[in-house]
Amino acid sequence: QVRLVESGGGSVQSGGSLRLSCTASGYTSSYYCIAWFRQALGKEREGVTSISFNGRTAYADSVKGRFTISQDNAKKTLSLLMNSLKPEDTAMYYCAARFGYYTAGYCSLGASDYNSWGQGTQVTVSS
Repeated sequence: QVRLVESGGGSVQSGGSLRLSCTASGYTSSYYCIAWFRQALGKEREGVTSISFNGRTAYADSVKGRFTISQDNAKKTLSLLMNSLKPEDTAMYYCAARFGYYTAGYCSLGASDYNSWGQGTQVTVSS
């Protein structure tokens, strides 16, 4: 069974940086899509960024140029570097994955396209 565990959340002032990590276990496929989602209080879950097994990345417009997704296949770890954080980035951040899925293109930022989810890690940005 696939298990995703996020870490690295916390509180930071506006303009600061944080790095989130997601460690995956229990999967066997070399093909996958992995993504970061976030959900602010009272709002719907939104896709932030995704990466495919071959390294193709996609970003929501709201984080382009500020957030960077990367993966370390040897460590089975996904990272999200968040720079120039804004108060509107405050949310619970979730790692999500779909293993056994092949795409030559970009991975979706739609929550319904992912079937494995972590428990989330809170990011709070103060002004």
